[in-house]
Amino acid sequence: MAVSKIGAPSAKTAKGVAPRTAGKTAAAKTVGAKTAAAKPATKAATRTATAKTTVAKAPASKAASKGVAARAVPVAEPDAVSSLREQVYNDLRYRLITGKIAPGVGISTRGLAQQMGVSQMPVRDALSRIAAEGAVEIRSKRAVMVPRMTLERFDEIMRLRTVLEPMTALAALPHIDAARLRDIRAADEATHAALGEGDVNAYMEANFRFHSLIYGAAPMPLANRMIESLWMQFGPFMRVVYGRYGTAALVDHHQSAAKAIAKADAEALTAAISGDIRDCAELMQDWDRLNG
Repeated sequence: MAVSKIGAPSAKTAKGVAPRTAGKTAAAKTVGAKTAAAKPATKAATRTATAKTTVAKAPASKAASKGVAARAVPVAEPDAVSSLREQVYNDLRYRLITGKIAPGVGISTRGLAQQMGVSQMPVRDALSRIAAEGAVEIRSKRAVMVPRMTLERFDEIMRLRTVLEPMTALAALPHIDAARLRDIRAADEATHAALGEGDVNAYMEANFRFHSLIYGAAPMPLANRMIESLWMQFGPFMRVVYGRYGTAALVDHHQSAAKAIAKADAEALTAAISGDIRDCAELMQDWDRLNG
């Protein structure tokens, strides 16, 4: 019985404690199972979360990088830079053609940049391009100027003009409509007024406008570019000639050219353009002889 009593409590204990232990063990197993089940889930979740984070981070980083790049160099900026360079280049070409840049005087890139409201870089780029065309010389960063004109060089320029300009005017003749003819006549009137008033600046601008309106109608962009390059080279010197001796001696061949265009008279147009170039050449030779 003692054993029985002892065994009874043991049984009781076994029945009381063991079930609890079993319960605890079962619970532990359950918890373990849950934990074990949770672990793969956690790992899977972690992998998923990591994958999501990685995927999310990568595009975000790329987007951020693109965003930074877009702020630093906008998509339109290369075109804007190119457009700015062309504007500066064309502006400097026009200044040379109309004699606003004097020969024998140093050209300041800083001064030009300030006048145009740009940095010095596009000005330097434009001057490099113009130097390649022979209109300026770059001796150093601070020594840029219109090269000295000689009779030989001027004679070559005028000969080329005599070939290119009448040819281009004739090619333009069939393409000049009524609206363009009105603009040509307006430029002729401005030229005539400038001659009468002795306004050299106005004459240089109106004279170039008149010729470019005619030549620009021709489907010959290369010829037009070559003509402008020649004008860049003699423009500064003609400005000096007109400024020193005035424009009173010049014959207005523009009116004859405008009439020839209105009548579609190719021969008269050739004669008018050639006469205009010849007068320019003769005036330059007189100036060189008087100042030799």
